[in-house]
Amino acid sequence: MFKTIKSDLPASVVVFFVALPLCLGIALASGAPLFSGVISGIIGGIVVGALSGSKIGVSGPAAGLAAIVLTAIGSLGGYENFLVAVVLGGAIQLLFGVLKAGIIGYYFPSSVIKGMLTGIGIIIILKQIPHFFGYDAEPEGADSFLETSGENTFSALLSIFDNLIIGSMVAGFIALGILLLWSNVLSKKGKVFQIIQGPLVAVVVGIIFYALTQSSESLTIAESHLVSVPIPDSLDSFIGQFSFPNFGAITNPEVWIVAFTIALVASLETLLCVEATDKIDPDKNVTPTNRELLAQGAGNILSGLIGGLPITQVIVRSSANIQSGGKSKMSAIIHGFLLLISVVSIPRLLNMIPLSVLAAILLIVGYKLAKPSLFKKMYKLGWKQSVPFFVTVIGIVFTDLLVGIGLGLLVGIVVILLKNYQNSHFLHIEDNSNGKSIVKMTLAEEVTFFNKGAILKELDRLPRGTYFEFDVTKTRYLDYDIIEILEDFAFKAKERNIDIKLISKRGVVENPESFIEFFKLRPKSSISLS
Repeated sequence: MFKTIKSDLPASVVVFFVALPLCLGIALASGAPLFSGVISGIIGGIVVGALSGSKIGVSGPAAGLAAIVLTAIGSLGGYENFLVAVVLGGAIQLLFGVLKAGIIGYYFPSSVIKGMLTGIGIIIILKQIPHFFGYDAEPEGADSFLETSGENTFSALLSIFDNLIIGSMVAGFIALGILLLWSNVLSKKGKVFQIIQGPLVAVVVGIIFYALTQSSESLTIAESHLVSVPIPDSLDSFIGQFSFPNFGAITNPEVWIVAFTIALVASLETLLCVEATDKIDPDKNVTPTNRELLAQGAGNILSGLIGGLPITQVIVRSSANIQSGGKSKMSAIIHGFLLLISVVSIPRLLNMIPLSVLAAILLIVGYKLAKPSLFKKMYKLGWKQSVPFFVTVIGIVFTDLLVGIGLGLLVGIVVILLKNYQNSHFLHIEDNSNGKSIVKMTLAEEVTFFNKGAILKELDRLPRGTYFEFDVTKTRYLDYDIIEILEDFAFKAKERNIDIKLISKRGVVENPESFIEFFKLRPKSSISLS
């Protein structure tokens, strides 16, 4: 892990600044103590980060669970009773991992995962624009269309003009200018600008701006528009911020229902995030999903024991980690330590950071997730890919993450049913060891995204130095998801010294540079080889 510390340390700083307001905002939206969000962020970084098999995933409190938490605290009779459900939920997640339920993550089509990433990117942009201009009615980290303030995502944008804070807006534009200058110009000028990340400079300048404008009537920024980390007066008051579960409530059947709900939703969000982060990981790492469930379960048990919110792997922090150059789990772990050290030692300094500055950082993250070019690319892939993609995006923007994913998945299944996926998968592996190991994989006539988990598993298990024969002569229909897997595999095969022999009716190719180019994939969601 320490081999990539030069990349991981700067990335961890960016993730820290992204995570801090989200931890506090999600706790506020959940009706829980503010410090509970910080606790779960610390555990998600240090504990889950250390136990997880993901190199670039970052865990912490999730906005998707905020409504569940808010309702459960009231129905269970207090936060201490709710913490029992968090501990039990973590134990259920451990059971999911032991039962190898992580394989579910492989059965989400690529178009839905890309729609999830894009939808979250759009939500980040839409939700952060009000904060950028100083309208902070909605807590940071909220992702539902209907807001707790009584407005919705779009009406909140219209309310900006009646609630504009000049100081916040100016600080936001200064921060955005620094971020764009850093990423587009200065980062290419020297290593020092790569080591010192633009978000760190933007935050420091934001603190200086706040300090210098406190006496200005037009530019001053009120405390309600700054980060709000709890400040303990003494060691006793700091310890008093921790809450502990009331295990006397364990006999309450409703506690068990909430626990199972937390375990199910948190596991699903985690598996979706794992699939999404692996998709955008430039190094094409494959995260072991069952180990991830075990790590999340352990994290939730510990979080519940000391007063934290439920934890999942989170796409916003994970994508910020990837965009900032994070290479190993050290980035997630260090970000957890930064949260711990900062809330203990410099809470007053953190409370001088304008929310508009952090909104500027998140706007960049959101744009990179939802680049306009992606919409054009998905449209060109044809309706079988574009329809589930756009349904997922629209569903996330106008409802929430899980509903949007559900709608996209439903449409994806309908598309597959239209292609008659029955008896679609046949996998034959042949090992004729004669000097060099030879493995032969023959695909069936029709191969869909339902088969990608098994194919991905077999490709990942190939030993180094293998001579791999891949036969598609009998294949008439090959889903685009499978072609993407093969494209990623060709990238990793070079590192593992695996030679590929592609056999098709169009001829034999040794070590193809690109499977997409070989199949001459035109603007359609899959390729017909007949």
